[in-house]
Amino acid sequence: MSSNKVYDVIIAGAGPAGMTAAVYTSRAKMETLMVEKGLPGGQMTKTEDIENYPGFEAILGPDLSNKMYEHSTKFGAEYMQGNIQEIRDDYPFKTVIVDDMEYKTKSVIIGTGAKHRSLGVPGEEELSGFGVSYCAVCDGAFFTDQELVVVGGGDSAVEEAIFLTRFATKVTIIHRRDELRAQKIIQKRAFENEKINFIWNHTVEEILGDGMVSGVRIKDKLTGDISDFPCAGVFIYIGMDPLSECVKNVGITNENGYIEVDEDMKTRVKGIFSAGDVNEKMLRQIITATGDGSNAALSAQQYVESLEEELKEMNMEV
Repeated sequence: MSSNKVYDVIIAGAGPAGMTAAVYTSRAKMETLMVEKGLPGGQMTKTEDIENYPGFEAILGPDLSNKMYEHSTKFGAEYMQGNIQEIRDDYPFKTVIVDDMEYKTKSVIIGTGAKHRSLGVPGEEELSGFGVSYCAVCDGAFFTDQELVVVGGGDSAVEEAIFLTRFATKVTIIHRRDELRAQKIIQKRAFENEKINFIWNHTVEEILGDGMVSGVRIKDKLTGDISDFPCAGVFIYIGMDPLSECVKNVGITNENGYIEVDEDMKTRVKGIFSAGDVNEKMLRQIITATGDGSNAALSAQQYVESLEEELKEMNMEV
């Protein structure tokens, strides 16, 4: 089935990037539809405390999500809960398929985000936000003068372990191999940091705790021995996966699935823009996502204006 309405912009995702974009496009009188498969807010909804978003010394993730959602729909943006299956470039419009329903739009802003890879072990989901974290920058300060565990051996894991030593008394990196995968210069900094210890050839089998993390259960890959290691927090860095499945056939992602954009959030396809964690970028934070969202919205506005002029010259209906 197809909707008869043609939107100026459809925003895929209602995280901080998508909701910021909706504020800007709807204030510019663009017909805006924002589509999200879950609750508005994305990863913010699973974050206990946020202390690094300007204007709020501390705010609960769900509360910030609600405030952003109220703002994003204040100027007339429509909101729909649904699963975006595919986005097609069908000039002069784009086609967005949501739960088998087709919607036409003059432009699209992708804000679907990315998800942290999980260990998939008992206790991880239950204690997420209660000692289990995927962001040292977000949560490190909550663990001042405590002992922490970092799981992983790549650049992110080692860099975040070094960052956590600003707060923790000790940081133990647990890695399933006998050597790190991080760049040599990053490894050197970690090895030289007296607060960082290593447990090699071990995997985390369970995260322990009753309401809050109290430790991890680890397995020696060489001997099979199981032991418990006490800690106040577990930071997991085994990679991230961009949520870009809906644009896999459009030709705007790199080999890792991240969307490549220029500084104006333009992709390789005219009329498709992208913002937030789904983009190939260095820092993935709420504040960077909102900045991306505003840039993507302005680029979409300019594109739609030029498209309308182009279609008028061709005597085509817009």
